[in-house]
Amino acid sequence: MPFDDQLRAGTSALYTDLYQLTMLQAYWREGMDEPAVFDLFVRRLKDRNYLLACGLEQVLEFLETLSFSEEAIAYLAEQDQFEDAFLDRLADFEFTGDVYAVPEGTPVFPDEPIVEVVAPIGEAQLVETLLLNQITFQTTIASKASRVVEAAGLGDADRLVADFGMRRAQGTDAAMKGARAMFIAGVDATSNVAAGQAYDLPITGTMAHSYVEAHDSEMAAFRAFSDLYPETILLVDTYDTLDGVRKVIDLVTDMDDGPIRGIRLDSGDLAELAHESRRLLDEAGLQDVMIFASGGLDEYKIVELLERDAPIDGFGVGTKMGTSSDQPALDSAYKLSGYAGTPRMKLSAEKSNLPGRKQVVRQYEEGLAVRDVIATDSEQISGAPLLERVMADGERTESGTARPLTAIREHASARLSELPERLRALNPDVPDHEVVLSDGLEKRLHETRSALERQMAAETA
Repeated sequence: MPFDDQLRAGTSALYTDLYQLTMLQAYWREGMDEPAVFDLFVRRLKDRNYLLACGLEQVLEFLETLSFSEEAIAYLAEQDQFEDAFLDRLADFEFTGDVYAVPEGTPVFPDEPIVEVVAPIGEAQLVETLLLNQITFQTTIASKASRVVEAAGLGDADRLVADFGMRRAQGTDAAMKGARAMFIAGVDATSNVAAGQAYDLPITGTMAHSYVEAHDSEMAAFRAFSDLYPETILLVDTYDTLDGVRKVIDLVTDMDDGPIRGIRLDSGDLAELAHESRRLLDEAGLQDVMIFASGGLDEYKIVELLERDAPIDGFGVGTKMGTSSDQPALDSAYKLSGYAGTPRMKLSAEKSNLPGRKQVVRQYEEGLAVRDVIATDSEQISGAPLLERVMADGERTESGTARPLTAIREHASARLSELPERLRALNPDVPDHEVVLSDGLEKRLHETRSALERQMAAETA
């Protein structure tokens, strides 16, 4: 059964690490059910100037359908780690808490809560694994795709970017959620037909080398394919690339229904081949035939091509975007920051976190984001608050209502346009976006740390 179908079928509670379930039973035995606060955030960036938050819709769907099916409880009973009375309680388990989150498509920075969960501690603890899985992966892919789209727009040109990453994604769920995240980040279309159906995404595709090779001649392949799909893009590099372009020119000259849409270059020196192909096409009067490039592309290779003035109108980007190959994971965390009305935090070196409920406020100057302030949830800080209450008492709020991907995509485009140009550049060696703690949060941090240090000193005395 597909992942999303299993969520809706009520078996979603087993999408967790074992220790979440053993802790859940321990909380139950100890009678610990006071409200807890957990923050999901990223500790640090690597070769990125910002991240694009993504994956919230799947999180909310998970939380509102969270339950233990009879089959799930029977499986846990076989593990000999869980008491019968505890398993009986799981039959009525549901998520009853509140969720605060930044809207999908919002640029975020280190230590800022992307999602904040306020719920009885067992409920908030159990959902950690799934929340990290969905938010981390989609944010990783959306952030990579945003860089690719930014690179393709060099010189303010309107170049197409297509997702070709399905075949090398880490499984079918990654391919599906990756296509969704890439579209939010600005990618124009995907080759993933299932994602097109599931998320109402534009789908696109050309042809494979195997189709050309299966015919007795390259021209026969071009002729047959373009007869069936007159607006197609023909792959011209199966044998000799420029000879393939000349065949396309001959084909279009003989066609009665007008020119094909374009040609695709998939190997070789793409910049040089694009220049030569454009010259041949223009000399034949085929200025409207586009040049589409693919083959091991990422944002760096796209910039390199465009800096060589390669006349390329669109890019098919696969493995390196679909897997975020240069940074396939984020240093994300989901940490307890409050329990039973008391701020909590971790003191471990390089892995501490900020205590208590929080809000992130983005401040602007002349329309550009210049600073984020991480504050306590009760402070009044000038600027635009980013965290919205998207779920209350286990049910979605108006802010948490599912939105069309086109609306999320528009939000992402608008928020990205507010970032200074240096942050949208590929070079990570630029001044970071300023993220500061408010006076109130600084005070709470100091008080919480001091209380914990006193406690530890008393325990060792």
